[in-house]
Amino acid sequence: MDSQIYGMSKQPTPVQLEAVTTMFGALADVPRLKLLLLLAEKDHGVTELADLLDEGMTTVSARLQVLHAARLVARRREGRSIIYSIADDHVLTLVRNALAHAIERH
Repeated sequence: MDSQIYGMSKQPTPVQLEAVTTMFGALADVPRLKLLLLLAEKDHGVTELADLLDEGMTTVSARLQVLHAARLVARRREGRSIIYSIADDHVLTLVRNALAHAIERH
């Protein structure tokens, strides 16, 4: 693999490769992907997300934990609530590119 093509000066380390597989594993689930798409529109609390998806808060919280562990979402406290957001622009780009690739004709 020519690492210069991907904007890296050297080959990724085993730890970095493992982080990538964790990230793609977290993305490889339709309900978690739906959460990311909702968060791409605006930040939400767990209660809002559970209502939007018509699912239990425990289920949504578990999915958000997986996304957070994979560094795909960030969270912050606002009063007694935890608000979730997309971690950064890289995540948005990754999801948009994946959707564009899946939609295009081959």
